[in-house]
Amino acid sequence: MHQDETIDGSVADAVAAAVERGHLVTLATGRSWATTAPVLEHLGLEPEYVVCANGAITMRRDTAASGGYVREHVETFDPTAVLERIRAFLPAGKFMVELPDGFRLYTTGMVEWNLDNAREVEFGELLDQRATRVVVTSLEHGLDEFFEIVDQMGLHHVSYAIGWTAWLDIAPDGVNKATALERVRGWLDLPADRVIAVGDGRNDLEMFSWAGAAGRSVAMGQAPDEVRAAADEVAGSIDDAGLAAVLDSLP
Repeated sequence: MHQDETIDGSVADAVAAAVERGHLVTLATGRSWATTAPVLEHLGLEPEYVVCANGAITMRRDTAASGGYVREHVETFDPTAVLERIRAFLPAGKFMVELPDGFRLYTTGMVEWNLDNAREVEFGELLDQRATRVVVTSLEHGLDEFFEIVDQMGLHHVSYAIGWTAWLDIAPDGVNKATALERVRGWLDLPADRVIAVGDGRNDLEMFSWAGAAGRSVAMGQAPDEVRAAADEVAGSIDDAGLAAVLDSLP
């Protein structure tokens, strides 16, 4: 998916063709369910399970439910300590907390994010919640500077990934795309050597390790160096519709 949220027709066609050949195609994303569902609809996908919020939420298809899916597994944590720790290092940072039902609370300035199903609050209202995900942005910092600040934070007992720009995505301790996908693999009773995972972000590193242990891990060509180094294969970039070639390589 491009930054403007478009998907190349050749990629959509390759997804449909893979499904037609009998492959189980799903999404594992840092997005909330509210922003993941339209992507599934656009691709015409109806997988049994979908992983959202970097592994904190797994949705299960249920045709009787509104929207066709229900929350099958939800991981939460109290974000108070980590929020206060981060704010001490980024006093001008912008914060967002996603609640178990998908509703989000955010502080002023979170202009880069879809804020449907969300409400602006003061920082104090973010504390003492059960959260599935915390997002922190500091757009006044360059990425290298942001990396240095995050290193100084000494974050413990949470899982986190740094995005393409200066934003931090935080999940409950030990929770990531890989932990959720392994749970889904077990539910579906699929062999580990028939798994392929494709991604381009730092939040895909654990997923690559999981998939590559017996199956295939593929980094998109536009991924950062450390992400490409973590994968077994590197595909073409998004500008070359690289995912289409990967999916077409499946029997």
